[in-house]
Amino acid sequence: MAKTVYLKDYQASNFLIEKVDLDFNLNDDFTIVETKLKLFKNSSLDNASDDLFLNGTELELLEISIDGVTLEESLYSVNEHGLQLLNLPESCELYTKVKIHPEKNTQLEGLYMSKGIYTTQCEAQGFRRITYYLDRPDVMSKFTTSITAVKEKFPVMLSNGNLIKEQDLEDGRHLAVWDDPSLKPAYLFALVAGQLEYIEDKYKTTSGRDVELRVYAEKHNINKCSYAMESLIASIKWDEDTHGLEYDLDIYMIVAISDFNSGAMENKGLNIFNAKYALADPSTATDTDYKNVERVIGHEYFHNWTGNRITCREWFQLSLKEGLTVFREQNFAQDLNSKVVNRIDDVNIMTTAQFTEDAGPLAHPVRPESYQEIRNFYTATIYDKGSEVIRMIATLVGESGYYKGMKLYVERHDGAAVTVEDFVAAMADANNIDLTQFKLWYSQAGTPSLKVSSEYNEEAKEYTLHFEQSCRATPETSEKRPFVIPVKMSLISTSGGALDLDISGENIKDTDLGKSKVLVVNQQKQSFTFKNVNVKPIPSLLQGFSAPVNLAYAYTEEELLLLISHDIDGFNRYNAMQKLFILTIKQLLALHLQGEELHLPKSLSEAFNSVLVNCKDDLAVAARMLSIPSISYILGVITEDVDLDALLQVRKFLNKELAVCHEEQLESIYKYVNVAGNYELTKDAIAMRSLKAVVLDYLLVTEDERHLNTVDSLYAKADNMTDYVMALSSVRNIS
Repeated sequence: MAKTVYLKDYQASNFLIEKVDLDFNLNDDFTIVETKLKLFKNSSLDNASDDLFLNGTELELLEISIDGVTLEESLYSVNEHGLQLLNLPESCELYTKVKIHPEKNTQLEGLYMSKGIYTTQCEAQGFRRITYYLDRPDVMSKFTTSITAVKEKFPVMLSNGNLIKEQDLEDGRHLAVWDDPSLKPAYLFALVAGQLEYIEDKYKTTSGRDVELRVYAEKHNINKCSYAMESLIASIKWDEDTHGLEYDLDIYMIVAISDFNSGAMENKGLNIFNAKYALADPSTATDTDYKNVERVIGHEYFHNWTGNRITCREWFQLSLKEGLTVFREQNFAQDLNSKVVNRIDDVNIMTTAQFTEDAGPLAHPVRPESYQEIRNFYTATIYDKGSEVIRMIATLVGESGYYKGMKLYVERHDGAAVTVEDFVAAMADANNIDLTQFKLWYSQAGTPSLKVSSEYNEEAKEYTLHFEQSCRATPETSEKRPFVIPVKMSLISTSGGALDLDISGENIKDTDLGKSKVLVVNQQKQSFTFKNVNVKPIPSLLQGFSAPVNLAYAYTEEELLLLISHDIDGFNRYNAMQKLFILTIKQLLALHLQGEELHLPKSLSEAFNSVLVNCKDDLAVAARMLSIPSISYILGVITEDVDLDALLQVRKFLNKELAVCHEEQLESIYKYVNVAGNYELTKDAIAMRSLKAVVLDYLLVTEDERHLNTVDSLYAKADNMTDYVMALSSVRNIS
């Protein structure tokens, strides 16, 4: 059984590594790895041991020496977990020569070969399968990597950093030497060798440096690389424009191969992707595929600063790099595309995958206290909830405060391995804010429930919101302290439009928010009173999903209708529509189970009509708002037992009734969005196709044969996979 590792037991390494020289000799049946490590004792530790254990798995040790002298057998020992060294001097150069078998490496960690291509995956603990090393993220060093192989079989040989030497050798072999001037932990090491082709471009940084950009792929995929290059350039520019963070090497490489075992890996200067997540062309990729490529390319690039140059002290801090980088990736996607739609999609991941994780036996904090296998913690909690925690900090300090905090974080910790406390401290210090209680988000698991009620005092012209938070017991503890929950909100007048908010206090934030404010709920029970409110308003709560909580407020149908039409927050307009759908489905479900005849409720029909009438204001958001919630979403929201067959029938009834009732408008919108012309990946073109797919689905359920001709025409004229899939999938709605 695997040994449990505890955060409380963390100790810094007694030795550190100043420089690493790696020499790979790639052969058909084995690979020889020669390693030179410049070791020195960690001066920050008192009474540090002279002994050192280096991790190593499935390595055959051929030679070992210290400062050029073969090491006596009494001064070292080897076991299945690594190499034990005894009585090392204060500083020395350790040389090892090992034999490994990448062609037999079925673990797909470390260096492995698949279909004639060598590649690496070293996160989290794969480097120990390459050579003996301190395989932990807080040991950072500078790497130089030499690779030799048969040129005909492996014409391309890549590693981290800048290429400093190429040379043809005897017997048809050749040499490539890569030097990475940046400090990095071993998990960011990368090597790729094989028969690959590439496309290239250049990028001039804000300081005027030219960076060479390359996207490598197998020959049959090279025509699918251009969008990855476009996304890379957009990512570099976005990080410069928003965060002032500039790329630091002379070359940036992406390798996209079919047999990479992970989705993607952010190795310094040499990102490796599974081809699925990096390659696309219109004949095989949908709009969704393209946007996923853009986001994954961006995510791995943004790791250059949040994960690579600043990395984790140990793996308990995994969300420090992943949560922060997901947050940066989300903002990148929102800036390039529809801000509201991207937020809707990100929240849907949270409320399905992550909330489900939080509600089950595998619930764990954003920063766990222990693990047996770190790979088990690459979860929605670490990535997605970790991102929401960063977003809450940004909400509390405001957009400008977030960038101030990021600047201080980079200034303090560039080139270091740090903890979540270091990140939170930078945000707190840059904005003169106390985030001590806020850090409970990192240590307490579970999704908080936030119950809200309201009361209006007409005589005093005061409107009060009452909040009560709770959180169910989770495996780490049943005693939950109150979270800090930033509730971004506004008050909507019954005549439409947001009210000016007359409220102040230490728990009120209004940085950059216009007619919205942030109420900081940090107690189990808490109330906020707004003054000078002339008419009872409707609260728009948790705008933009400002905190990952289950919000409960008893909206009426009339209130939801008004929010759908007049809420100043796009996400909450969508959310109000979802709530109205769910409310209607629950009502119809009850009637159906009682054997009553079903009718389309007037309230939902009016809301649907409102979205159709105003759809041209934002086609992409309209597409989301018009879509009936999926069965899985409905089952996640309705907590009581549900007759699944009855639910399917009710949803089908609702789908058809909305389509028939609004068929004329739907036809008109379809004509508007079904524009002729070449396939484009612009924001507007994607929004049109998104709405076209939703409208076509509705038209098909009317059972009007005219719409079958519409599908035939769409399929016949389609010049891209999005339209092909749209035409084929819409047919599923035909009875």
